[in-house]
Amino acid sequence: MSISTVDVVVTSPGRNFVTLKIVTSDGVVGWGDATLNGRELSVASYLRDHLASTLVGRDEDRIEDTWQYLYRGAYWRRGPVTMAAIAAVDMALWDIKAKKAGVPLYQLLGGASRDALRAYAHASGNDYETLAQAIRGYVDEGYTAVRIQTGVPGLNRVYGVSDTAKPGERYDYEPAHRAADGSAATRPEEEDWDTPAYLRHVPTIFEKVREEFGPELRLLHDGHHRMSPIEAARLAKSLEPYDLFWLEDVTPGEDQEAFRLVRQHSTTPLATGEVFNSAYDYQTLITERLIDYVRSAPTHTGGVTGMKRLLDFAGIYGIRSGIHGPTDVSPIGMAAALHIDLAIHNFGIQEYMPHNELTLRTFRTSYTFDRGFLHPGDNPGLGVELDEELAARHPYTAAYLPVNRLLDGTVHDW
Repeated sequence: MSISTVDVVVTSPGRNFVTLKIVTSDGVVGWGDATLNGRELSVASYLRDHLASTLVGRDEDRIEDTWQYLYRGAYWRRGPVTMAAIAAVDMALWDIKAKKAGVPLYQLLGGASRDALRAYAHASGNDYETLAQAIRGYVDEGYTAVRIQTGVPGLNRVYGVSDTAKPGERYDYEPAHRAADGSAATRPEEEDWDTPAYLRHVPTIFEKVREEFGPELRLLHDGHHRMSPIEAARLAKSLEPYDLFWLEDVTPGEDQEAFRLVRQHSTTPLATGEVFNSAYDYQTLITERLIDYVRSAPTHTGGVTGMKRLLDFAGIYGIRSGIHGPTDVSPIGMAAALHIDLAIHNFGIQEYMPHNELTLRTFRTSYTFDRGFLHPGDNPGLGVELDEELAARHPYTAAYLPVNRLLDGTVHDW
């Protein structure tokens, strides 16, 4: 049997997704996620214009060979566009193989290493009461781990913080902005930033959270790459009394050696990697044990094959998974993450931002959430099917992630 057709579906049921559909000569359908937030059409073009014709006629069972063919054959290796395209092909082929075998994907990855997957939720607020109400809501739902993001006094809007949330409302934050009327954006919005104010404010929030919610709740925080190495070290040190599960993306990840400075000053666990797209981005971080959790997603790291290879590498050094799970990864990509999570030995935690109702009607899923824990389900394959008719009713609408500027107008790092 061989690959018969390759199609790309771009849809926007509330936010943009790029989905690859591969059909075999015997009619088996495989689905893959190629979503790259704010650059979706780049990946769609890469798939349509450069990869699709090279896949037709290939043996769908030769997954590793196809991965290497696409990675090495292009000459221009790595990069987010290339690796998201390869990821979609890889996911779709694993979906097909597991469907043909009649088993959920995790069974082909060695079977389950655990019964369920601990998830963490996102809580945010421009003030402490709004944040605390959000945390209480997640604790009531059974979550044992919550990411804490806070507004900063003097700043109108902070990335990662919902500025429309009211006390008691669940976190619903989409950082890729469209025009005010919902139509296509023409350029990114700009947000202001003040690192000293942030560094002063964040420890005071964690002090209050620990005082109210006690020592058992696992607390996480994302710095969104906005600190220099010494600023990151200062924050990590100041948060030590509050026993964080991890501190994420404290400094721009491409400078891997910068994490040595943070490690020298603090024992706060570190996580990074959601903007990485291959094991090579992690070499120094992993071999020198400069981080504790790998944050990539299968969608951006070469699919199931690429992500499994990365986590096996990390596991040699005692580093665990913390796979990226935002709403700009489609339910297909989320399902791929959960199957990997269930199979690997070095699972740490899974980020979980539930998709909106329209997205979940468009992508029919079999994975489940129960009292703070996830499971990929036992349907054959990835366990997600796209409703193509519904997807066609929601066309792509341009949206862009914001740009950060310091108060003096300088464009700032993420």
